Order: sequence, then structure tokens, then C-alpha cells
Amino acid sequence: MALSALALSSRALLKIGAQPVASLDEGTAEAEVAANLYPGIRDALLSAHPWSFATAQAALGRLSAVPRADFAHAYQLPAGFLRALSAGSAGRARGIVYRLFEDRLFTDAAEVALTYVFRPEESAFPPYFASALVARLAAEFCIPLTENSSRAEMLFRLAEAEMRQARQADSQQASARVLDGFSLVDVRG
Repeated sequence: MALSALALSSRALLKIGAQPVASLDEGTAEAEVAANLYPGIRDALLSAHPWSFATAQAALGRLSAVPRADFAHAYQLPAGFLRALSAGSAGRARGIVYRLFEDRLFTDAAEVALTYVFRPEESAFPPYFASALVARLAAEFCIPLTENSSRAEMLFRLAEAEMRQARQADSQQASARVLDGFSLVDVRG
């Protein structure tokens, strides 16, 4: 089965012993809980870590309106933006001072390259993230559907363990970051 909001929600429902749903708008209690809780939980988990599959870089377009105070320029954030990781200019996507307000980035830099977490399609979720998301969905769906708080607590512990494993798997997909410009390292020569 291809990954989708429906498939992931159905897996979570099965984990708590509920019936899977054929559609998120079918009118059952399970479908209503899944439809209302899924988007927020998905976005929260995506925002919680700089996932390799959900991280992108973009050159931001400067807006014509000048900010009222503090910064010289405003830039429009990209579609699907969830969380900023860093911003820079001149071929380096970090190092500038910036602030996010509403759906804009404010800075004094004349151009901005932003590294950010975005909302990918569910079909792009790797297995480790899908498993962590299903575990968290099961924990969140448990109380509204079963009213069993001890079971929900156990599911939250399992979801945290799945999340740790997912972060570890994702973090192993890049070379280790080098500390540059760190005074204690620079002194050693």
C-alpha cells in the first residue's frame, strides 16, 4: 500500500485495535479523529528534527515592502515551510542574522539562502519516519477512541522509542559536521 494520510492513519488505528478507515471523511469516529489529529501530528514530527528527506534550501524572493523597524529587507518563505534551520547569503546558507514573523523572513542581507524543513508528500516518507509517525498517531488516537489512559501512556513511550530510532537512522545519512571557527580548535593549529 502506498503511503498516504489514509494509510498511515489506518495503520495507527490498527495498532490500538480500532477498525481501519476507507476514507478520512467517512463519518465514523475513527475517521473523524484521524482527519482532525493527523495534520498537526505529522507537522509536529516533521518540525521536531532536521530530517534529510524534508530539508531543502531555497533562494528567497525579496518583497517590495520595506519592514517598519529592525531590518532592511523582508523575504517570502517558501510554500510548505515548517521550520527554519539556517539562513545565509553569497553561496553560504548560514551566518546571517534574521527573524521570522508571520510568513516572512526579515534580515539586513540583500539576498538570502534559506535551509529549512518543509512538508513533503507522504509518499516521500522513508520507512523509519513512517513507523515513528504511526506510533505517535496510535498514541494520540488512543484516548479519544478507547478512553484508556494507561494504554495511551504505554503507546507514548513506544512512540518516543520509535522517534529516537528514526532520528538516529536519519542522522546517519550524512557525513559528520566539522566544527569551523571554534576558538579552542583554532588554538591547537
